[in-house]
Amino acid sequence: MAELNKLTLLEAFAGLREGKFTSRELTQDCFDQIKKLDDKVKAFITLNEDEALAQADAFDAKFKAGESLSPLAGIPVIIKDIFCTTGLKTTAASKILADYVPPFDADTIKRLRDEGAVFLGKVNMDEFAMGGSTENSGFFPTRNPWDLERVPGGSSGGSAAALAADMGIYALGTDTGGSIREPASFCGVSGLKVSYGRVSRYGVMAMTSSLDTIGPFAKSVEDIALILKYIAGRDVKDSTTPDVVVDDYSEEIKKDIKGLKVGLPKEYFVEGMDAGVRDRVLEAAKKFEEMGAEIIDISLPHTDLAVAAYYIICPCEVSSNMARYDGMRYGLSKRDGDLLSIYLNSRAEGLGAEVKRRIMIGTYALSAGYYDAYYKKAMQIRTLVRQDFDEAFKDVDVILTPVAPAPAYKLGEKIGDPLKMYLEDVFTIPASLAGLCGLVVPAGFSENLPVGIQILGKRFDEKTVLRVGHQYQLVTDWHKSKPNLS
Repeated sequence: MAELNKLTLLEAFAGLREGKFTSRELTQDCFDQIKKLDDKVKAFITLNEDEALAQADAFDAKFKAGESLSPLAGIPVIIKDIFCTTGLKTTAASKILADYVPPFDADTIKRLRDEGAVFLGKVNMDEFAMGGSTENSGFFPTRNPWDLERVPGGSSGGSAAALAADMGIYALGTDTGGSIREPASFCGVSGLKVSYGRVSRYGVMAMTSSLDTIGPFAKSVEDIALILKYIAGRDVKDSTTPDVVVDDYSEEIKKDIKGLKVGLPKEYFVEGMDAGVRDRVLEAAKKFEEMGAEIIDISLPHTDLAVAAYYIICPCEVSSNMARYDGMRYGLSKRDGDLLSIYLNSRAEGLGAEVKRRIMIGTYALSAGYYDAYYKKAMQIRTLVRQDFDEAFKDVDVILTPVAPAPAYKLGEKIGDPLKMYLEDVFTIPASLAGLCGLVVPAGFSENLPVGIQILGKRFDEKTVLRVGHQYQLVTDWHKSKPNLS
């Protein structure tokens, strides 16, 4: 079989079990695609070819011996370069960690390793997940496979771009304020932001500890449902993971959506948004109606305050989390001069402009005399945003919104204007502040660029958003569209 790299996870699973091809053949096709296209897309920071092929061979041997194996076993996965991986370089796309090799696995990586997954390598991102375009990488910008002159979104842009270009079967990302959802929309793949605490953050480099979440990208919602079953759940090493039941998502998504109530918030249809984006969301709402759902107009009145609150809370937590990168214990160390010089020189040379910007904003907002005026006020707004969603979910089961005001923008278009870049997150940040789950699925195009829709659900109700997304993909083919990169 040719082009095995284009298979979905479930197709790859079926093919392996039926003996149509081996894991080595599947993995080799992924590496062939990477070598063919990554000079254009620039998704990968570190390839893991030797270990990946060894993992594939180990699966093939176990399969031949008749061992009972996981549905994820033998299947290649793309990993955002923010997950710690034993013996494999993990940089967070920062020069300060350019040569860092962790001695342990993140919980998600350990779970996948235990299931027999094949690790293709680590992909690019905005440095320490700070950014929305993958232009803030300490190494190079990643390009959108649909238009190489445009951004793939961020911060998980490498994951979405690599998957859209069929360099792997599925991918891991992180989402703090939209970092899975926006790249999924821009690159035309499916992506899930889980509820805060649904998946362990242990071993994932922290940016904003009260907002960071871990989630998958895949070629279909059906694939995401399968992946989530294996990575979700309680982790004793992460106290923010509650002991909440992990649903059988693959079974739950088979239920239809007749009678389901879908909210359409008026605040998410703002003046100046791209007409194509607006039309794709409204067309999806109409499709849901045809499938038996009820569309209900709702209001989330504090939406306009969410971005401002987020960009206080996020930098405040960044300023604390980034203190560990001081040139003393690991990473880049400029050991010339006294202790203060080591701190200053290591951080000055190792950290990029956006990271420094957020550290300074956060340190200022937390300083004596400003805490009440900024951080405390932002946390109060966060509570109001959460209450808006709590009220809305009394009347609806899920909420349907755009992902971003427009499709992917040109490389360099917004990098010089941080405020304009921050406003790209206006539709994704509110759900992050409330700790909700949110699924993005492809829903068409605007000016030949992919447009996704965002389906938001209650905390720990991933089964419902996945159900809605899967049922939508059963009656549409947008998720099967591929960029032309040949």
